[in-house]
Amino acid sequence: MITINDETTAGKVLNSSKIEFPASLVSVESIIKKRVFAEVSKINEERKNNFYGLIQPDAAEITLNGFRMREFKKIDPEKQFAIAKDAFLKNGFFILIDNIQAETLDQTFFLHKDSTISFVKLTPLVGG
Repeated sequence: MITINDETTAGKVLNSSKIEFPASLVSVESIIKKRVFAEVSKINEERKNNFYGLIQPDAAEITLNGFRMREFKKIDPEKQFAIAKDAFLKNGFFILIDNIQAETLDQTFFLHKDSTISFVKLTPLVGG
């Protein structure tokens, strides 16, 4: 089980979860996929309208502490995975794996029981 954190650019942890990886050598793409699929599975299972995480389904609006859907709709994990990969490639967020920044989707890392993976969302500047 590996700890996955959502952090601010200042390093404040906003959300934390544990995800199991079947192998110790993993690609950045597989980390994103595992995280997105776990998050979507939890949201679809709990069927809550309010949630916090990496993904933002089409029907969700941004709130102070995450996202809110007016009425629950099942979320497609493959679609959210494609969106998350695209966001990573366009610098919408970055990933730190044991404090080393991931640079490409095919980059690999060795994970161990004390590994920490941090997803840091970058917020766009307003104005201009």
